[in-house]
Amino acid sequence: MLISGKRLKRTRLIQGGRYVVAVEVEMVIPPDDPSEPCYEAETVQLLREVAEHAEQGDRNWIQEHGTVYELVTSTR
Repeated sequence: MLISGKRLKRTRLIQGGRYVVAVEVEMVIPPDDPSEPCYEAETVQLLREVAEHAEQGDRNWIQEHGTVYELVTSTR
């Protein structure tokens, strides 16, 4: 469902397991309530999927949807 209003691009960081994924998403400022931008349902679903795949360690999938950062432990 598309929400009418001004659209903004934002980067969201999603953490799951050993990964943090920077995903560019679109937020909408609805004309009825311009006090706070919101997500459309499809965007919320994408963010959930990214979190799930990151938690499962599915690096190939999350790399297709954003910039991936991986936790590296020190060997000291």
